[in-house]
Amino acid sequence: MLRPIKNVFKAEEYPDLLVGMDSPDDAAVWKLDEDRAIVITTDFFTPVVDDPYHFGSIAAANSLSDVYAMGGTPFLALNVAALPPDLPAEYTSEIIRGGAEKAREAGVVIAGGHTVQDTEPKYGLVAVGFVDVEHLLTKKALSRVICSC
Repeated sequence: MLRPIKNVFKAEEYPDLLVGMDSPDDAAVWKLDEDRAIVITTDFFTPVVDDPYHFGSIAAANSLSDVYAMGGTPFLALNVAALPPDLPAEYTSEIIRGGAEKAREAGVVIAGGHTVQDTEPKYGLVAVGFVDVEHLLTKKALSRVICSC
């Protein structure tokens, strides 16, 4: 899917981009200084459970897990939602509340977001975190460790 823009953003032109399109990871990582980097990801999906509160909670946890998987600590998020116009308002509220309470439990602030109309509900987060550059975890590095046995 990203193939059309692969040559637009060449990794060698962005030395501070530690993890980008050339990696199979679910988040991008940008080096801020010698010790810290910022981890940025977005993830959302359709309902996996019938309860709207639990759907919001699960979707938020899933989004935040992409930052944790890189060795980072999330601190900020934005809601991303696509909701049918005929979805009862109480369902929408419960989805958003479930996500917000899960984010708060993780010490993450939801500072806004974006909602559009769609025929099928979708919800998730844009999640932002920090990672110590020396403790950055990537799938590429993990595969080298596993394969070197």
